[in-house]
Amino acid sequence: MRYISTRGQIAPIGFKDAVMMGLATDGGLLLPESIPQIDRETLNAWSRLSYRDLAFNIISLFATDIPPADLKALIDRSYASFEHAETTPLVHKDGVYILELFHGPTLAFKDVALQLLGNLFEYLLKERGEKMNILGATSGDTGSAAIAGVRGKENINIFILHPHLKTSPIQALQMTSVLDANVHNIAVEGTFDDCQNIVKTLFNDLDFKKEYALGAVNSINWARVLAQVVYYFYAWGRLPEQREVVFSVPTGNFGDIFAGFLAKRMGLPIEKLLLATNENNILSRFVASGDYSLGEVVQTVSPSMDIQLASNLERYLFYLFDENPERISKAFAELQQTGRIVFSEDELKRVQSEFLSCTVNESQTLETIASFHRETGYLLDPHTAVGVRGALECVPKHPAVVCLATAHPAKFGDAVEKAIGSPLPLPPQLAALIGKETRCEIMEASREKVKAFVKAKV
Repeated sequence: MRYISTRGQIAPIGFKDAVMMGLATDGGLLLPESIPQIDRETLNAWSRLSYRDLAFNIISLFATDIPPADLKALIDRSYASFEHAETTPLVHKDGVYILELFHGPTLAFKDVALQLLGNLFEYLLKERGEKMNILGATSGDTGSAAIAGVRGKENINIFILHPHLKTSPIQALQMTSVLDANVHNIAVEGTFDDCQNIVKTLFNDLDFKKEYALGAVNSINWARVLAQVVYYFYAWGRLPEQREVVFSVPTGNFGDIFAGFLAKRMGLPIEKLLLATNENNILSRFVASGDYSLGEVVQTVSPSMDIQLASNLERYLFYLFDENPERISKAFAELQQTGRIVFSEDELKRVQSEFLSCTVNESQTLETIASFHRETGYLLDPHTAVGVRGALECVPKHPAVVCLATAHPAKFGDAVEKAIGSPLPLPPQLAALIGKETRCEIMEASREKVKAFVKAKV
């Protein structure tokens, strides 16, 4: 399996090089040259596999340059850190299925990909005799999951940017209380989009990227998306009847839902992907009316979705534009110049054939947490509540709706307490963070200041 860039300006590369490259050197995002097709007989056989064995079967189709025994060991080690025997269990509540993706070390869905990516990095760096400086941006959960994936690992430093005072307190503690020598947290005085823009411009500084061996853990890294494809297949296999399913995905950066899109293209029977956003609804507007125009970031109780620039949308647009790199480059030049991308009527019809969308505001999010808890006894975190609200409104009577539960509710205890009117006890791994020593550099939203900080620490 070889990988190409959405911008079309690099020669095809193998999986190992794709993992290490992160952002393509032409500024695009990496994708496989072709998408494997899975027939119904194989799907049915996969539905009986454990999570780890399923992950091996899927990932091995895309990672053909890693010896199978090595890949199996990497996968097994990555998911041994999860507390639930099923890794991502499926539960049924009030007419919807909830895929619990929060049983990893940091209680967020990002662990599914970042435990694997951390082990892949360590394996490849040792093989190549190289070192890496990971640079990433987070709106909350990616940072802590990335840090948990690489803390203390050999040959790796990690620099994580997060928007100062715009994550939940627990999310900030999960990052800044990690004092390992190879971990560096930067609190940027700005928004997540500011953080993401700084990271992307530094990766586009090819001399700096090469000299300081920058690596990516954000969902621009292909391995992140690939790891997330697995749990769509796993959820389908755990349904009582293997029928066409709707997945409701709380969405900010388009990475998680793009993994579902890939699963569908591989042959998983997905009827629709429901894209659910909070008030930062550039993506739901895109699906509903083709309006992909930038606005101001609004701070909400679901901060991991407080995003305007969805970096993974480029991967989907590559397929929407019939794999035309020139059209991709033109669209993103247009976005930079005008703050919007314009789509044709035919393109919008194609988008709407794949996706549904909805916007869920703050009061609706809190009301959904309260009513769902009242009726089922089950607690949703604010992001998952956005997806559940979307499912209950858009496909209320569908027999197979799976809502992705992206974080443990205790990570957003203030919002959950506001919704249900009583405090939420912290699980032991979060309670242990309270009062711990922290280390973090507060910095203005400046590419040059971040660049200087990296240089000083390496």
